[in-house]
Amino acid sequence: MFELSLLCPEDRVDVLSDALDALDALSVSVEDADAQTPAEQALFGEPGMPPPKDGWQRSRIVALFAQESQAQEAVQLLLAQDFFEGCRVVGVQAVADQDWVRLTQSQFAPVEITPDFWIVPTWHEPPAQARQIIRLDPGLAFGTGTHPTTRMCLRWIAQHGVQGQRVLDYGCGSGILAIGAAKYGALNIDAVDIDEAAVTSTVLNAEANGVVLLAGLPDKAKGQYQTVLANILATPLKVLAPLLCSYVASGGSLVLAGILERQADELKAAYAPWIELVVADSEDGWILMTATSPAASA
Repeated sequence: MFELSLLCPEDRVDVLSDALDALDALSVSVEDADAQTPAEQALFGEPGMPPPKDGWQRSRIVALFAQESQAQEAVQLLLAQDFFEGCRVVGVQAVADQDWVRLTQSQFAPVEITPDFWIVPTWHEPPAQARQIIRLDPGLAFGTGTHPTTRMCLRWIAQHGVQGQRVLDYGCGSGILAIGAAKYGALNIDAVDIDEAAVTSTVLNAEANGVVLLAGLPDKAKGQYQTVLANILATPLKVLAPLLCSYVASGGSLVLAGILERQADELKAAYAPWIELVVADSEDGWILMTATSPAASA
C-alpha cells in the first residue's frame, strides 16, 4: 500500500478529496497541516452542530493507493489541473502492511459502567470483576458505551433498578440502553428510532445478548412505561417534551441525556408544564436529567 501526501489551502480540500476519490484512492483523510504547532486550529463544533469552519487554513490530505503506480499517476493528473494551483505534493511513500482488523479492535477496550457492569466487545474477555455485561461491537448506530451520555444512562439503570418494568428506549441507536434495561430485569421493552439502520442494529445486538425486546420506528411506542429513556440531543429533546412525558406512567421515571451542562435550564423550562427535571449525574461537560411523574403522589 502507498500513501500520497498533499498540502492545500482550506478552499481546495473538497475538490482535491473528490478528485482523489475519482482516481480510485482506497481512502482519503484530511488533517491540520499545522497540528502540534502554535498555528494549530480547533474545528470542533457543538454536538449536532456543524464546525465553525469547513477546513483548516492549511490542510494535509493523505490518500492511500494499492499500487505505487496509481499514486504516481494521481500526482501527474493533479499537477495538470487548474484547481491544484496553490497546492503542493509532499510525496509518495510505502505504508507497512498491518492487520487492520486487529488494529481497529485494539482501539475498543471494555468500558466500565459500574465496578461490576461492563460493555465488552465480542473479541475481549470480560474483566474478572464484571458481574453484568453487554456484548457490543462498534457499528453504524450510536451507542457503544464510550460516550459519557450512554454511560450515565446505563449507570442510572444499574443503580435505580428496572426489575419487572415496562421500559421505552426512545432514539435507541444501537439498542444499548434497551439491552441494559433487559439485563437488569425489565420484562417489556420497546426500543424505537427514526433510523431503520438503528432498528436493525438494535435487533441484532439484542439477539447477540440473549435478551427480548421489540424494536421499530417511533410509532411502535404505545401506552405508558415505568421508565422512559431518551439519549438524543437537547434540541430534539425539547421538541419531544410533550410526547415523552405522555409515555411516563404514574410514578414512573423519565431519563434524558445528550444534554450539555449549560443547557440544563432550557430543558427544565421545556418540560416544566408536565414534569420537574433535575440534574442527576454529570460527566465531561454532559449531564443526565431525570424526573418522576407528578402523578406519583396522587
